Formats: sequence, C-alpha cells, structure tokens
Amino acid sequence: MKRIFVLFALMPFFANAQSDKMHSIFNGRDLEGWTKFLEKQGLNKDPQNVFKIENGELHVSGKEFGYIATAKSYRNFHLSLEFKWGEKKYPPRERNKRDAGICFHVEMTSNKIWPKSAECQIQEGDVGDLWLIDSVTAFVDGISTEPKDYARVKKSQDAELPNGEWNVVEVISENGKFRFIVNGKLVNEGEYLSVTSGRILLQSEGAELVYKNIRIRELFD
Repeated sequence: MKRIFVLFALMPFFANAQSDKMHSIFNGRDLEGWTKFLEKQGLNKDPQNVFKIENGELHVSGKEFGYIATAKSYRNFHLSLEFKWGEKKYPPRERNKRDAGICFHVEMTSNKIWPKSAECQIQEGDVGDLWLIDSVTAFVDGISTEPKDYARVKKSQDAELPNGEWNVVEVISENGKFRFIVNGKLVNEGEYLSVTSGRILLQSEGAELVYKNIRIRELFD
C-alpha cells in the first residue's frame, strides 16, 4: 500500500520530467565526453572493441569487465536510456544471468572494478534493483541499509521486457533521493543516499548488450 501511494503521488512529477527537454550525452558517432576503462587493459585502451559504435548505437560486447564513464560529474539529474540484450556471454559469467548496470554518483578517486557509487541494476530479471557499492548507504521504505562492499535492495515490481526488445530505463536523482523507472513503471526508490554527486558509468560485465538514446536533464533548485 505504501508504494502504491508513493507511485500515484509522484505521477505528476514523472509527466513533467518526461515532457521537459533532455539532451543527448552520446552522439552516436564516438565516445566524446566519455572515458573507457577495462580491468585488464586499463584506461582508454580497448583493442578488442568491447565498446563499439554501430548504427548510431553503443554496442557492448561484455568480453571484459569494465565501463565507460562520463567525463562530467552530475548531482541532480534525470537520466534516460534504452537497452536490449545481445546473445553472447563470457567468462566468468557465461552460465549466469546476463548482467550490466548504470552506476551514478561515482566517486572516481581511481579506476577500478567497481568504484564507489550507487547502481541501477541491469540484469536479466532484476532490472531496477539497487546496488550500493563500497559502503554507500541509503534509506529505503524508511529503513537504512548497512554499509557493505556490496548491498542489494530488490525492486518492487518486474517491468523488463523479453530479451531482444528495447527497454527504457530512467534514473532520477535529486538531493539524495533516487527513483528507478523501467518501461514507465516506478520499480525502486529511496532517499538519503550517502553519495550525492559524481560521474555516471555504464558497465561491461560479461554479457552483450546495446544502448541507445542516452539522454540527461540536469535538475536545479
């Protein structure tokens, strides 16, 4: 009942957020405005084209763990992107669910797997879960999470479309509050995130997937 009330209370906010102008942070030609990091190759080295631009879309092979990260840091924002799964999976996750994620408020003191941040999970069957990385904490349903290396808060409902179809994922973060929206449905929310600004990164984590229409709108008081 509590989550249903919150959903209806926030419906006008979502409508306004959707109608406001957003701008692309991926130009469909190259990774201008982003940096790359791969666990084995290091910073901005990608000889196997783990991250590749094809037909105006960002193709992530998943062959090596790593990420692309915005050069810019963001505090209050509404991020929207589309993704769909590919077919290939790689060790050490070739027998696991396909996995990736959107990390935000990333404290990039050094490049590593994975830097301190909050994450909107992109994983088969679990899109919209919250992961808190490197002792990040939050309040969800009025309860504080415990600081751990990795802490998970499950989504409130399933909204992911079948494999091969495009999914729209939105992350809204404003003054310590966060909301995850998957295909128009509010699936996770909380407040008092212990990280409130930083870069945004998209993971490569052993599974092939494609991103497009990566857009953002900064929110100002």
